[in-house]
Amino acid sequence: MPSSSTDPQSRTVEHIGFIGLGNVGGKLAANLARNGFDVTVHDLDGAAAQRLVDLGARRADSVAQLAADSDLVITCLPSPAISAAVMEAPDGVLSALTPGALWLEMSTTDASEVRRLGELVAERGARPLDAPVSGGCHRAATGNISIFVGGERAAFEQAFPVLQCLGRRILHTGELGTASVQKVITNYLASAHLAALAEAWTVAKKAGMDMATTYEAIKASSGNSFVHETESQVILNGSYDINFTLDLVAKDLGLFTALADRYEVPTDVATAVTDAFADSAVRYGGRAWSPMVTRRLEEQCGVEIRAPGFPAQIVDDEPEALGWEVMIDRLDDLAVVVGSEDAGS
Repeated sequence: MPSSSTDPQSRTVEHIGFIGLGNVGGKLAANLARNGFDVTVHDLDGAAAQRLVDLGARRADSVAQLAADSDLVITCLPSPAISAAVMEAPDGVLSALTPGALWLEMSTTDASEVRRLGELVAERGARPLDAPVSGGCHRAATGNISIFVGGERAAFEQAFPVLQCLGRRILHTGELGTASVQKVITNYLASAHLAALAEAWTVAKKAGMDMATTYEAIKASSGNSFVHETESQVILNGSYDINFTLDLVAKDLGLFTALADRYEVPTDVATAVTDAFADSAVRYGGRAWSPMVTRRLEEQCGVEIRAPGFPAQIVDDEPEALGWEVMIDRLDDLAVVVGSEDAGS
C-alpha cells in the first residue's frame, strides 16, 4: 500500500509502480529492482514482466491495481496514444492514482499531450513529471543514461532519490512538458546525424578509405558525435543492432516535425531525414534496426561498410554510480553547468 503522510504532497516514495517493460523500460525497471527498490510492474508481455519478477519485483494484474499501491507511477511506453490509453482507460492509472502520488512519464511524447494528462493527474491530487531519457539502451541498462525532467521543483525533489538510480546526469528542465520538448529535439538530432553518417560512410567506402581508420578519423574530428561513437560501430560490424527500430525513429521524427510546424519553423533537413528513414522502413520493415538506413545506401551503391574488431552490440563500460543533478548557474545571461560527477558521490 502507498505510504501514509499527514501532508500528501511530501509523502515518501516507498512503493514504485512501473508500466512498460520494452527495450528501455525493462532496463530502467531492472535497475530499480536490483538496487533494492520496492517495485511492482505491469506489461502486456508476460515474459517481460517475469524477467522483472525474477529480479525481485512484484507483478500487478492491472494498471489500476499498480497505481492504487504506488507512491510513484512510472510509464515508459511506445507512443503518446498508448500512454493516453494506459492513463485514461476506465481501469487505467487515473482511476486509481492516490492523492500525493507522483506520475513520472518516461515515454518520448508530445509536450502538449503530457501537459493534458498532467492536468488530469493534478485533479486526482497527484503531481505529474515528464522524464524522458537519452543516451541509448546500453546506458539504460547500467543506470548511466541521462534524464530530462519537467515539472514542479518540489515534485522533482521528491522523485530525485529514484531518478538517481535510473540515470547518471539528471537535468531539471523547467515546467511540465519542457523535458519532452528537449527529448524530441535531441532525438531529431541523433536521427539527422545517423542519416548523415550513412552517406559519409558510403562515400568513404567508394573513395577507397580504410573503414577502421575512417572511424578513428571521424572520432578525432569536429564531425564526431555520440551517434558516431556508438552506432557506427554496429554498422561496421554489420549487425546494425543498436536496440532502436525504424518505426521508433519515424515516431520521433513525426513529433519533431509537429513541434516545428506548431512554431512555423521550416524543416528542409528534417524532411530529407524523414524520407531516408521512411524508404529504409519500406525496404526492411519498421521493426528493423535504425542504422539500416546505411544498408539502404550500401545496397544502392554496391558496397559493404565493414571492418574487423567492432562489436555486434554496444555495451556500456562506464562504471555505475549514483546519479547527480546538472545545475545551471546563469550569470550575466551565460548558462554555466555547475553540477559534476563529484556532486553525486
